[in-house]
Amino acid sequence: MAKHRFTAAPKIQIARALLGATIAASALGAHTMTASADTATGVAAATAARHPDSAIAAHEAGAKGGNAAETKVNVTADQVLAFAKAQVGTSENAAGGGTKFQQWYAGSQRAAETVARDGGSRTAYLNAAWCSMFVSWVGEQTGARPQVGWDAYTVAHAKWFKANHRFGALAKPGAVVFFSWSGGKDLSDIQHVGFVVKDNQDGTISTVEGNTGNGKVEERVRPKSQVVGYGYPQYA
Repeated sequence: MAKHRFTAAPKIQIARALLGATIAASALGAHTMTASADTATGVAAATAARHPDSAIAAHEAGAKGGNAAETKVNVTADQVLAFAKAQVGTSENAAGGGTKFQQWYAGSQRAAETVARDGGSRTAYLNAAWCSMFVSWVGEQTGARPQVGWDAYTVAHAKWFKANHRFGALAKPGAVVFFSWSGGKDLSDIQHVGFVVKDNQDGTISTVEGNTGNGKVEERVRPKSQVVGYGYPQYA
């Protein structure tokens, strides 16, 4: 069964309050991983813990200064969607892990920052809910990560778009779509995330998502009533 929302044990109460949701404890057995080098400039762990949303925005801006909205990328929405669709069929193992998305995230600089923010350990990501990791991985592999963002926690990922004034209610191809199965519209209600392929103009959207169905990357059709909102990367 696919797990739609990554959770981790917070180290400090203020991080929980700022995220607007209780993060459940996650305990995993011993796992091994290959830590991949990640050249992105990270913010200090202490800053990330104190101010998760501003720290995420600062991290995405990188050493050049400015905010993420000013960081341009050379990839188009069509290219990102084509790459995401090429992953369709990729599946987790019986333990809910084993995907390249989880392995990449666990070895990334971002994992160190989210561990500082949420608690737990890098190895926790190896079997954690990976819908947001999938979106982040696609951004990384296509060169669009400064605009797509990266996080394992769907609520924090949405708050990053909101903090950068790139969050709204209009479905656009390539947008990052955030879902609440109950139909809630608060960011804290978010349970799942994917990419918008198109607005079907009939009250539904076509999407490509990770960690859906039985823990796979799939193309889906979703009712707009389940959408909390959309994050808008500024593609080429």
